[in-house]
Amino acid sequence: MPIRIPDQLPARDVLAREGVMVMDEGTALRQDIRPMQIGLLNLMPNKIKTETQIARLVGSTPLQVELTLVRIGGHKAKNTSEDHLISFYQTWEEIRHRKFDGFIITGAPIETLPFEEVTYWDELREILDWTETHVHSTFNICWGAMAAINHFHGVPKYTLPKKAFGVYRHRNLNPASPYLAGFSDDFSISVSRWTEVRKQDIEPETGLEILMESDETGLCLVSEKKCNRLYIFNHVEYDSTTLAEEYFRDVEAGTPIEVPANYFPGDDPQKKPLNRWRSHAFLLFGNWINQVYQTTDFDLEKIGLDR
Repeated sequence: MPIRIPDQLPARDVLAREGVMVMDEGTALRQDIRPMQIGLLNLMPNKIKTETQIARLVGSTPLQVELTLVRIGGHKAKNTSEDHLISFYQTWEEIRHRKFDGFIITGAPIETLPFEEVTYWDELREILDWTETHVHSTFNICWGAMAAINHFHGVPKYTLPKKAFGVYRHRNLNPASPYLAGFSDDFSISVSRWTEVRKQDIEPETGLEILMESDETGLCLVSEKKCNRLYIFNHVEYDSTTLAEEYFRDVEAGTPIEVPANYFPGDDPQKKPLNRWRSHAFLLFGNWINQVYQTTDFDLEKIGLDR
């Protein structure tokens, strides 16, 4: 089954050109099944690019998925038009009465700020608490993962001396995990962050399990049985050119930045980069969707009642 997204969303044309099956709203209504309800809290400034990246991965499952785009109500986006937000997004206040099989919280380019200095920190903490009773499984990405693991477990983040930036080899620490089914023992993932969460701060009594890590960039993926949470600190969702776009943006702005490691052939920014993480990105999101499908309640209203 394909992904169901609004008919006029810009991501629809991009995904269709890539061969991702996208279902129009009329066809979806005629099918006698309950689609998986997935919410995307998009905290990135360029919302169109991020929603396309996430929809591409969520849409790779054979299950029918209905994606709801969500934004922080009191925060004004600088890189996305108000028309786009009004047409395709709902604020959390508008959807807080709903329940979701899965909920994705993205990163945000504010990671060097202390959490309490983020303008929407109080609202985000409310949303994180809300996921405990209204969401079967939450997938937290990069800064979103750091914010969530700090909120629920007090795990701090640390500023790095230089940006962790490039494509790095990672290890599969638990091949038996349903989230890592089909994963290689060794694989590459794109990394782009100025901060980190450290292994020594993950206490055994928290119920957190480290699933992926890198010798060079540390923790990558952590799972938690309580509320079926995933925390990923790197970017499997990135497009092939995303790191290049970030690099050239910083060079143009005069921001000190190194060439992303293991990314451009021969470390030459004039050469086209190769994507070496795409297959594992699809695999991880597919495994997550499958795990949600296998464990969620058919009756959405029962989600969270046993917690």
